[in-house]
Amino acid sequence: MVSLCLGIVLGSGALSTSATETPAPTPTPTSDFTNTLTINGVLRDGDNLVEGAEITVAGGSGFEETATTDDTGRWAVVVPEKGEYTVTLDPDTLPDGVELRDPDKATSTVAADEWLTNTLTRSFPLGADTRQTTGFFEQFLQRLAAGLNFGLLIALAAIGITLIFGTTGLNNFAHGEMVTFGAIVAWIFAVLLGLNIFIAMVIALVLGGVFGYLNDWLLWRPLRRKGVKLVQAMIVSIGLAIALRYFYLMNIGGDTKTMSVGLSDAVVLGPVRITTGSLLSMVISVVVLLLVGLFLTRTRIGKATRAVSDNPSLAAASGIDVDRIIRIVWVIAGALAALAGVMLALYRQVSWDMGFQVLLLMFAAVTLGGLGSAYGALVGSIVVGLFVELSTLFIPPDLKYAAALVVLIVVLLVRPQGILGRKERIG
Repeated sequence: MVSLCLGIVLGSGALSTSATETPAPTPTPTSDFTNTLTINGVLRDGDNLVEGAEITVAGGSGFEETATTDDTGRWAVVVPEKGEYTVTLDPDTLPDGVELRDPDKATSTVAADEWLTNTLTRSFPLGADTRQTTGFFEQFLQRLAAGLNFGLLIALAAIGITLIFGTTGLNNFAHGEMVTFGAIVAWIFAVLLGLNIFIAMVIALVLGGVFGYLNDWLLWRPLRRKGVKLVQAMIVSIGLAIALRYFYLMNIGGDTKTMSVGLSDAVVLGPVRITTGSLLSMVISVVVLLLVGLFLTRTRIGKATRAVSDNPSLAAASGIDVDRIIRIVWVIAGALAALAGVMLALYRQVSWDMGFQVLLLMFAAVTLGGLGSAYGALVGSIVVGLFVELSTLFIPPDLKYAAALVVLIVVLLVRPQGILGRKERIG
């Protein structure tokens, strides 16, 4: 199944990389998908770039190398392996009038577990601290914008989960890997092959739909015809998720891939600062979600999908081809998941388990909004996204996902069927 889609894409990406790979003698690689490991940075004193300062990188295996900042204040040292290093700035090499902000912080350490990418950055603040503190209201607006963006990303994928559950009763635990699939495809075509990000996005959308089709054709339809119960099918989806996850790991590696597609410029909207990639992601998400809503309410296939979701037996008795509707739902779910993966890659980069990291949030959104309700999935996703980001104003960021699940529990205690769910769906 996967070899028909991702295997071909990964193969083409690997051929392109091997065909264009050239030796890189300079210590400033421009991409994190090569084998070059680099520690670098920029020395800046206010608005002035510092030239001629010396930074020494030393490792436990006897490695030591010194770099000198150029006229743009940049320095870089290529290291032999992913390990622990000590990075030291020599204060005596700084120009006259330039001093470390904190003389005790001329040395910085690099831990072995920091090497999630092939490039690490270390900075040495110089001169007086001119940073402006941000008030609570500004932080609130910034987190609000981030939460809305994250919620819309979750909604794109969560609607696919709820459509599959509504038409088949299956809780698909491999849905996170469908999200990862879209991100990897976009990264291969946009970064490795150098295509425009919008072309790569369309390719990911199409291949995501094909991936969803193959999921149903090769696995879920045969299991339905065999009469496999939902609990057994759920266990199969867990096994499929694990298999796909480690298939991705074997093919793209465990480091984080950077979506360097030119959408990292900042856009300032009053007190809110957002990247062009995140802004584009929000606009595309809103448009696609509106189109999905129109599809479900205004088209014959959409109305048939809702009929199958409400009562498959009655829908079949009314002349609706239930198998065909389920197949269409899988295609739509795969395409939406792939698009969500692309948006998430622009928001948080690409990794082999990125879909798995947000899978629980997707299920929380679906459950919070009401199982089987597409509009409920949208509302639940927005609530989860906002709470995840806004909670960081009061609790450590590492706990923000757990906080979203606390909200889920509280809402279900008050309204067990979810925000837009119907009581007859329970049980």
